[in-house]
Amino acid sequence: MNNPRKIALVTGAGSGIGRAVSLALQAANYSVVLAGRRAAELEATAAQAAAGGGEMLPVPTDISQPDQVAALFDRLEAAFGRLDLLFNNAGMGTPAIPMDELTFAQWSAAVGVNLTGSFLCAQHAMRLMKKQQPQGGRIINNGSISAHVPRPHSAPYTATKHAITGLTRSISLDGRPFRIACGQIDIGNAATEMTQRMTGGVLQADGSTRPEPRMDVKHVSDAVLYMAGLPLEANVQFLTVMASDMPFIGRG
Repeated sequence: MNNPRKIALVTGAGSGIGRAVSLALQAANYSVVLAGRRAAELEATAAQAAAGGGEMLPVPTDISQPDQVAALFDRLEAAFGRLDLLFNNAGMGTPAIPMDELTFAQWSAAVGVNLTGSFLCAQHAMRLMKKQQPQGGRIINNGSISAHVPRPHSAPYTATKHAITGLTRSISLDGRPFRIACGQIDIGNAATEMTQRMTGGVLQADGSTRPEPRMDVKHVSDAVLYMAGLPLEANVQFLTVMASDMPFIGRG
């Protein structure tokens, strides 16, 4: 866990959960490659690095674009030579409107980032983890509680997060012969910019609008650090961490 030679890649590292996890890994002596579309926000994450921790390398990347993902991994390999951990975190939603009102562009954007982007990053990570010495590594996919049940008007996000569960299982199976472990963390209402609106009320399955409780995002970064810190002979396959009183159990 405290080996400074361990290398991590975090997508969506410019805000929220991605930023929190990146900083936690860096403080634990990982060198962290920060991927995301907004260069200024990646630099802002890097500027918060803890003294004495690992290196931070911001690499602006749109993970929905295959050429940009290839360039990201070229940069990572040139800088560090290996990858020990991929946190597939980047994600986006669509407007909370009835499914029949969504445009194809809105659907495609969510699929491109949430699913295709996660696949592309995992694909490149597996290629590198297979050939590096010592062989192997770990991939952690950010699923969301939407990988289990939907919120109203969330078809693209929910469909892609259900698909992440299938991707997690496939990576676990296909990576097994190469010491590549894969797990999934499903998060509910971490206190980030993305969930700020929940304090003012969000649409519920019964048609009402009510505020929802949130939890400190540190609980998410602590959970990812635990998953990442296991030896490759052990794996957390699925982990759910959520605000205790949020309407998840019993939703619908």
